[in-house]
Amino acid sequence: MGKLEAQKRIQKLRAEIVRLRQAYHVENAPAVTDEVYDSLTRELKNLLKEYPEFTDPNAPENRVAGEPLPKFVKVKHQTRMLSLNDAFNIEELNEWEKRIKKLLPAGTKFNYFCEVKFDGLAVSLIYENGKFMRGATRGDGFIGEDITENLKTINSIPLMLPPRLVKPAYRTGREGAGGGNSLEIRGEAVMSKATLEKLNVKNKKEGKTPFANTRNAAAGSLRQLDPKLAAERQLDFFAYDIYGEFQNFSALLHPSGGTFREKNFEVPLQTHSGKHTLLRDIGFKVDSHETVCKNLEEVIDFIKKFEKVRENFPYGTDGVVVSVNELKLQETLGVVGKAPRYVVAFKYPAERATTVVRDVKINVGRTGVLTPLAIFEPTFVAGSRVSKATLHNMDQIKRLDLKIGDTVVIEKAGDVIPKVVEVLTRMRSGKEKPVKIPEKCPTCGTRVEKKENFADGRVQLAGGMLKNSSFSVAYYCPNKKCPAKDERYLEHFVSVFDIYEMGPKILRRFKDEGLITDAADIFTLQKEDIENLERFGEKSAENIITEIKSKKKIPLAKFLWALGILHVGEETARDLALHFGTLEKLISSARGVLAEIDSIENIGPAVSKSVYNFFRDKNNLNFIKKLEKNGVVVEKAEKQKRGKFTGLTFVLTGTLAGMSREIAKERIQAQGGKVSSSVSKNTSYVVAGADAGSKLTNAEKLGVRILDETEFLKMP
Repeated sequence: MGKLEAQKRIQKLRAEIVRLRQAYHVENAPAVTDEVYDSLTRELKNLLKEYPEFTDPNAPENRVAGEPLPKFVKVKHQTRMLSLNDAFNIEELNEWEKRIKKLLPAGTKFNYFCEVKFDGLAVSLIYENGKFMRGATRGDGFIGEDITENLKTINSIPLMLPPRLVKPAYRTGREGAGGGNSLEIRGEAVMSKATLEKLNVKNKKEGKTPFANTRNAAAGSLRQLDPKLAAERQLDFFAYDIYGEFQNFSALLHPSGGTFREKNFEVPLQTHSGKHTLLRDIGFKVDSHETVCKNLEEVIDFIKKFEKVRENFPYGTDGVVVSVNELKLQETLGVVGKAPRYVVAFKYPAERATTVVRDVKINVGRTGVLTPLAIFEPTFVAGSRVSKATLHNMDQIKRLDLKIGDTVVIEKAGDVIPKVVEVLTRMRSGKEKPVKIPEKCPTCGTRVEKKENFADGRVQLAGGMLKNSSFSVAYYCPNKKCPAKDERYLEHFVSVFDIYEMGPKILRRFKDEGLITDAADIFTLQKEDIENLERFGEKSAENIITEIKSKKKIPLAKFLWALGILHVGEETARDLALHFGTLEKLISSARGVLAEIDSIENIGPAVSKSVYNFFRDKNNLNFIKKLEKNGVVVEKAEKQKRGKFTGLTFVLTGTLAGMSREIAKERIQAQGGKVSSSVSKNTSYVVAGADAGSKLTNAEKLGVRILDETEFLKMP
């Protein structure tokens, strides 16, 4: 991407982010999922890393949240409510650690604190002299919305703190809403998954739009003016931070009849984990999934451990918050922009992400149906990197209104194959190109035909329309001999290339999914294309790709055999390779002089005519170019060395005891001999092992000398 293109993309991303923030934070009507919003924001962040000259401190990515709603009273926060920087994988987590270690004195020792990142609405609670006085949303970080009355309906928010706590020990030096000594609690207002399910059932019955997730439901419940409605929603609250001066904290450790656990407290308060202990003991809910970690390895273990229980976790959560545990070090690290340096939010792989479609490739399946395949900028979805997604049919392209160059939403739930689910038309620049239905088959050039698949199972060729019957349109190649339909050729090709990991079932599956049309497409496959398929895992995908990459170099003789030229078997391919030496010379000669091919020993008129016709066909030449473009390297044929078997032709049959027939063949060829697949009057010897078949019988009839394995090995 050039500098000018990057600048335009940055402008588009900023405009869309502003619109989405307005919809979510101000209009209370989110237009996309959090995953899509995060993906757009992340793309913007990466572009600004590459092109820092377009950085703007007043740009939307540097705002914490949206403006407060005008219908609520505005509240100025005593301390700015910050946002968190995200890490989407272990590599980014490592980079975060490197950054903070650079800012601390060499050798500084510290711990990490891990806690669940709840998916709800961040709020601030102000207590004065122990009484809950005011609650507010985060808003833009500086000014939020007063939602006190709605927050009072949440049973897990104490309206009064324990009497023993109402003393100067919590003097903050900051004037609260009512002028008294204040204590500030920050946390997340959330809705449980079970409550959301019940609420959506009710909304459906009443004809209302269901909430997309627990976060939207919690925010929607608190950011409306009727406390009765908020009470009906049965929200919950989990605290994660506390602000106050705790210099006299020791006075609270031994209250008469108190229940505080002295061994759990720090005097004075020194760590974030200590804050959590305090929050619990003064009556706030704090989730039990938290831990202090000595190093990043333990942090990663916690992340993996929580991921296993996350699906069954009662509340919505999209990650883990990782903080430097020591409060003094937090002060040292400070804040940059909208986020503190000392904390990062690790987010689990999203099931949706955004990317840009760079091309739409039309593949031809086994039945001849044309299947469009979207090729897009590689992106991470649900933990794996994807760069392709099937579009199923042309109807899907029309329904999505998809164009080449569009920004799209990719979805991949669990092990399901990635798919394009939405086009973000507002991100268009005007340079997008429509996807055209090809008039001719991209493989064989036959004119494409159209058929209509009706809902009742009928299929009708275009021309006569049936009324009152829903149908989908499919485009297909009617050529029965189209190479793209030939499964047996694909099997032959991978067999000659020795790609052992790809059997008939796997090849069939790849064609059905639209991943390949012809053999050349095999060499464009990526690990993420395969591991996303059902019944394929990371290991099997890795094995297949490793095998493919290792077989991109191939001798000329084997390459010619793999092409499937009529009448050209293994030996004929070898004869052609030895005669011409390179693929270029063979193609050049075959396109011009039939006589030269015909003059090669053991090649008759039918074979030479077939080779001549093959290399004059434009489709065949394009296929060869495609193979080379996709990384296949055809090696020059080495001149056959003279040896003790020069001038001799062998036929191998049966099972040899001391070696495989392949090794025996290599020995013969290494000594200048030839190996044929059939017995003729030109055969010098037949080497017969156990269970020899018809070749042995034919040799006896023709009087060809027969050798057993021992005699063959003793040949001078």
